[in-house]
Amino acid sequence: MSTTETAILIVVVLVGVGAFFGIVLALADRKFYMQQNPLIAEVEDVLPKGQCGACGFAGCAKYAEAVVEDPGVAPNLCVPGKAAVAAKVAALTGKDAGSVEERKAHVLCRGGKAARDAASYEGVADCAAAKLVSGGPKACKYGCLGFGSCVRACPFDALSMGADGLPVVDVLACTGCGKCQATCPQGVMQLLPASAFVAVSCRSHAKGPAARKACPNACLGCGLCMHNCPHGAIKIDGCLAVVDPAVCKAAGCTEKTCLAKCPTGAIREAVE
Repeated sequence: MSTTETAILIVVVLVGVGAFFGIVLALADRKFYMQQNPLIAEVEDVLPKGQCGACGFAGCAKYAEAVVEDPGVAPNLCVPGKAAVAAKVAALTGKDAGSVEERKAHVLCRGGKAARDAASYEGVADCAAAKLVSGGPKACKYGCLGFGSCVRACPFDALSMGADGLPVVDVLACTGCGKCQATCPQGVMQLLPASAFVAVSCRSHAKGPAARKACPNACLGCGLCMHNCPHGAIKIDGCLAVVDPAVCKAAGCTEKTCLAKCPTGAIREAVE
């Protein structure tokens, strides 16, 4: 048998084997095919398709399948969809929509370019990568690293980098999906109730002098905000002021004395 004939035979055999297994797979697919509940597609159609995963499932299709097939999965888990989508999903699945509290992303840092640099970083422009090198180039090891990983992760274009080196949240575009929060290696991006009045824009647990040396806008843990809050909504935890938004909201605070008393401006309006 010549070389050409051998080559042709090999090709014919390979094509035959491929065709055989193709037919086997096609038959298996038909035999084991399970028809999907058409309601799943209807539920998926009303979801915003952000694929953010804030519902706890791997994308909108998986959540739609779960909320239809599993009686224990609530219809109000789509964070970007808010109450409007929860009502539609509840109507389709015959479940109770319950209450949905809207949340917005907040930047718990005011350092940015104002924060002192401790080193020069010249690697990949990614916050997680920068953090691997001695915790990042900033003297403050709690604050924003400024490489915009959260901006790139936002599926709704609700974030941008400001001139001060910090992320800027577009509160109208922000859906509260939590992608930025999950991406930030520093925990600087946090979701707060949209009804929150004030928030501490700092995460440093360093003592006052050390915190101020690293960043002029850091919370010093001085307690002025706590002592001047008439509603007891602020506590000091490890040299850092912490605001309880539920207490603040329940009190219906309008004075916002804490903003005026903070010597560094670390406490700010929660939604600006």
